[in-house]
Amino acid sequence: MQELRIKYRWQALDEENEQIAKAKAKEEKSSYTPEVLANGDTVKQLLARSRYLLFKHKSKWSPSQLQRAVLLFERYPSLSKAYDLSQRLSDIFRVCKSKEHAFKKLAVWYNEVEESKIESFRTVSRSIQTHYLSILNFFISRSTNASAESFNAKVKAFRATFRGVRDTAFFLFRLANIYA
Repeated sequence: MQELRIKYRWQALDEENEQIAKAKAKEEKSSYTPEVLANGDTVKQLLARSRYLLFKHKSKWSPSQLQRAVLLFERYPSLSKAYDLSQRLSDIFRVCKSKEHAFKKLAVWYNEVEESKIESFRTVSRSIQTHYLSILNFFISRSTNASAESFNAKVKAFRATFRGVRDTAFFLFRLANIYA
């Protein structure tokens, strides 16, 4: 979704630069003024400032984010479609309680991604399709590997503190004493 937003932002920057160049070429006395939207943003600002609202659920938007989202989705319907797809995937992990229910919802989501023809979502859906058995295991006990990832980060930080490891056995001994 952010890929699309950034693509549109670059297009807005290019359009603005072209308009500025045209105004200079005509040597008009009045300089170029960008289009200002209802909330006071320019198109370029709208795309830049909408970054964080696209990460949030609609229910958690502030009033200004809601207004910005309305303007953004009216102007860029593909961003609206991408936002809806990402929220539906998020809802599967938040709402589904059983593996079977999640499997059905993921299948429906996969079909919606295929219909949307948004390439970045196709990549995600292919990855989910490849690893769906291990992904669905999350719904058995709703546990993740976050604790293992956290411990791995601690080990990397510990190793970086001493700028590498020469004696592996002693390093493992120290790790066991500190983190055991």
